[in-house]
Amino acid sequence: MSKPEKPFIALNIAILTVSDTRSLEEDTSGKYLADSLVKSGHTLAERAIRTDDIYQIRAIVSQWIADPAIHAIITTGGTGFYIRDQIPEALSPLFDKEVQGFGEMFRTLSRDEIGMSTLQSRALAGMANNTVIFCLPGSSGACRTGWEGIIKEQLDNRTRPCNFVPHLMRENPKHDH
Repeated sequence: MSKPEKPFIALNIAILTVSDTRSLEEDTSGKYLADSLVKSGHTLAERAIRTDDIYQIRAIVSQWIADPAIHAIITTGGTGFYIRDQIPEALSPLFDKEVQGFGEMFRTLSRDEIGMSTLQSRALAGMANNTVIFCLPGSSGACRTGWEGIIKEQLDNRTRPCNFVPHLMRENPKHDH
């Protein structure tokens, strides 16, 4: 006798696009992520664009990390090697723990699409204050690879043998009194 499937748990997810040139209307990568997470049953908690400024990036992501209603954050852009690409430098110091396999898995999947150019992606992920943060490159293709290949399943509480949802639903012990 098989167990009944667990009901899906919808998460509140914030999307940050990091770009010096795009507006919200031109942001195809952020729109793809927002549409995809809603289509998967999650809630778009917030969506924003910031320039490639380390302090603006840290400010908004810190605000979202501190908000107990936001379970996950996905960023797009700023992961390359241009001088203004600063997502790893901006966000790594905010992580309580790095999700060490994320970048490797992203580059493995991406290699099938763009070959060894995937070496120029500094995609990364981490946990901060019971919030998971996934940092993807700025192209729509990279966002599709990251969402479909990794993030969608890891934000689905029905994914076996494990997923991130239980870590996002716990109270943060640092704030318990």
